[in-house]
Amino acid sequence: MNRTAAGGGREGRSLWRNPTPKSSYEVVIVGAGGHGLATAYYLARNHGVTDVAVLDRGWLGGGNMARNTTIIRSNYLEKESIGIYEYSLKLWESLSEELDHDLSFRQCGVLTLAHSTGDVRDAVRRLSANRANGVDAEWLTPAEIHAFCPLINVSDDVRHPVLGATLQRRGGTANHNQVAWAFANRADSFGVDLLQGCEVNGIEVRDGRATAVHTSRGRIAANRIALCGAGHSSLLASMAGLEVPIQTRPLQALVSELLDPILDCVVLSNTVHVYVSQTEKGELLMGAGMDGYNSYAERGSVQIIEGQVAAALELFPIFSHVQVVRTWAGVVDVSPDASPIVGLTPVKNLFLNCGWGTGGFKATPGVGWANAYTIAEGEPHPLVAPFSIDRFTSGALIDEHGAASVAH
Repeated sequence: MNRTAAGGGREGRSLWRNPTPKSSYEVVIVGAGGHGLATAYYLARNHGVTDVAVLDRGWLGGGNMARNTTIIRSNYLEKESIGIYEYSLKLWESLSEELDHDLSFRQCGVLTLAHSTGDVRDAVRRLSANRANGVDAEWLTPAEIHAFCPLINVSDDVRHPVLGATLQRRGGTANHNQVAWAFANRADSFGVDLLQGCEVNGIEVRDGRATAVHTSRGRIAANRIALCGAGHSSLLASMAGLEVPIQTRPLQALVSELLDPILDCVVLSNTVHVYVSQTEKGELLMGAGMDGYNSYAERGSVQIIEGQVAAALELFPIFSHVQVVRTWAGVVDVSPDASPIVGLTPVKNLFLNCGWGTGGFKATPGVGWANAYTIAEGEPHPLVAPFSIDRFTSGALIDEHGAASVAH
């Protein structure tokens, strides 16, 4: 699939080429989602590495990149997580200008509700950690929540009264398709080959070194191979004899019929288990937690949809007559400590970027930058060094369970 640009004097011009695969490249990146495309772009832009191919078994940006709920924030708990997400957020703030493409990036604010004394304690702890690490964070009372987002039901006469909320005003959303297309266009302009419909079915390893990928379009040799396949990373790594400690599960979302603009922020609630925002088109975009079983299927369970709709109606009774139009699921890869795995592997010249769970989209530019450095320099970028796969044997875990505010 190749997109044609519209606007800005680009009418009728393709955003990227559809080249024939070469027999070898300096770097092969597996996965043409946000992380793979951003890695390719920053390899070329920051390090002058342009002999790069990005492979995808489907179409560019058609996997999890097209199936997420586009929330962007950096208010995580642990300093390592804050480091990569805050760096990414700073890149987001100038990314439209850098890529010369409207990404529909909106810093509308991300509001995380607290419904119990436990919620309040955890929220204040995270707020303190954010401030200590230079991240903007505020605490709002129920009255301040009502002033910021009048649609939220802050009445005491509900099952889970709203006791307060944290607010990151710099957080927000972006258009996932535009992000993928912009990174693809800029990578292509540097000479990066974007190979769609090119499924990897084997990774060649000789003397402990990754040397090539076997694909549906033939063998492609490479000096360095980077896996950015999200939920399928464990399958890809196993082709090189590498076992990766992640589980893959469906994560569901849904959109409503089109409405006038009524919700100008992102609202998260872990207790009632839903997150809600409104797209530029006017849809209400909702999601919740992962399904409780491992699967690569891009569909989910009816009870998850029922639960997130019920939760949304508790927070927003005004939505009771809104119609659900479409539901879907992505496949997310979750590590034992709910933090990503990025960097070098025991297989030489094989690089790993996976385990982002539900946080992958917001990290797109930051991990692309750091991953490109790691591949080009052969050593971990400081931002991703703590996320080495070695931490699962050393015990230096980065526990973000419960700090992800439902799923995002």
